[in-house]
Amino acid sequence: NSWLLKDVLRDEWGFDGFVISDGWGVDDLYRLHFVATDEADAARQCFSSGVDIELGHCFRYLADAVETGRIPLALLNRAVARVLKVKFQLGLFENPYVDVDEAIRITNCAEHKALALEAAHKSIVLLKNEGGLLPLDRSKLRTLAIIGPNAAEIRLGGYSGDPGCAVSILDGIRQQAGNDIEVLYAQGCGITQAASGPQMWWQDSVIPADPAKDELLLAKALETARKADAILLVLGDNEQTCREGWSETHLGDRDSLDLPGPQEDLLRSVTQTGKPVVLLLLHGRPATINYAVINIPAILEGWYLGQAAGTAVADVLFGKVNPGGKLPISIPRSVGQIPVYYYHKPSARRGYLFTSKQPLFPFGHGLSYTSFAYGNLKLSADTISPFETTSLNVDVTNTGDLTGDEVVQLYIRDVLSSRVTRPVKLLKGFQRMTIQPGETRTITFPIGRKQLEFLDENMLPVVEPGRFDLMVGGSSAQVHTIGLEEKPFE
Repeated sequence: NSWLLKDVLRDEWGFDGFVISDGWGVDDLYRLHFVATDEADAARQCFSSGVDIELGHCFRYLADAVETGRIPLALLNRAVARVLKVKFQLGLFENPYVDVDEAIRITNCAEHKALALEAAHKSIVLLKNEGGLLPLDRSKLRTLAIIGPNAAEIRLGGYSGDPGCAVSILDGIRQQAGNDIEVLYAQGCGITQAASGPQMWWQDSVIPADPAKDELLLAKALETARKADAILLVLGDNEQTCREGWSETHLGDRDSLDLPGPQEDLLRSVTQTGKPVVLLLLHGRPATINYAVINIPAILEGWYLGQAAGTAVADVLFGKVNPGGKLPISIPRSVGQIPVYYYHKPSARRGYLFTSKQPLFPFGHGLSYTSFAYGNLKLSADTISPFETTSLNVDVTNTGDLTGDEVVQLYIRDVLSSRVTRPVKLLKGFQRMTIQPGETRTITFPIGRKQLEFLDENMLPVVEPGRFDLMVGGSSAQVHTIGLEEKPFE
């Protein structure tokens, strides 16, 4: 698309780097999309439209295209110049080789391990904590069962290698449990039959878990669960059930958001033992955990926590770290509820028969071991012109007994738009901060043209006069609102 790659990207946006295709994207023009006759034609079309480099086989025909006059030499020279410019900027001609000693020194160094742990701490989202089950009370806990197919495995997601120092959930908890708490383990079930490790992501064939083996694993898990004072269920995806599907022989999508394999059966069976259960999810896509939301008192969302996953989960589980992460998506109740994003138009979501139109968990949701109260919401000026800026202030108080992180979120709604329909709310800012017990922090958000403008029907940025609702809170579903009036341009 030369309009996008030239007129918009380069002329309008001023991009001066080079454009590279995705893997086999150029080849797909002739073998999948059928808009090119062969490799040479696909190469000519893409190159002429503004693609400078490809990941595939087609650009090997560019030399012939230049020699036969189908592509001007100047076009080829320009693409080469773009690539050489970036290589010069990177210093590759002066220093083309990596410093091996430096690479060895920084790989898995203490600073990087600490950063990985901090990232894992801040990524964990506490979805539910009924009755204050979390953090677990070590003084009352003698036996803890860790159950699930993701408990002892390292889940790093696709395009990942083994860092060589990753900590599983089971190992992380065992390290912190010490001699005071007996940690039991049971796999519970399989997800697929592939060997463990990130390398399974590359395997084309995906075979579901073995039902006969799963029956034995379930029996063992229930036996283990009955011996424990509390249970941590570690469920979700592996690198085969959530991955890029790049061809008909390497699939990665599913038509369901339910937990893959027999994990739902494991979840229900363990829950019915009557023991206190904490659910930890490790995966690359949201799961429709409707039964768990009703029946399990505490739920943690981990996504892929990286190499420090086990240590981070143990820190949160035992209260060494207070979780403060928030959901970057809305979690649907079923695939039938998709799309379920928070910034829908007012005319969307008329509703469904026999169920709620609200998501299972809304965008921005995330609990804490402490509590926060919002108040004193005010504007420095409640009426501004299109080129003026005002300040929105809100007080956030830690009303609990523990230090905790809160992510204060700012949403804006254009109440009446004369040109294009606007979302019911749109995230325009957020700040994460650590607040001590009893402490009140005043958060300030600037409100001006950058926050209020939108693209009109001609794709041009505009700010219309009228009322805007400014909403501040701890999630997209729990906000405090104040009005702002935008004056007409004079």
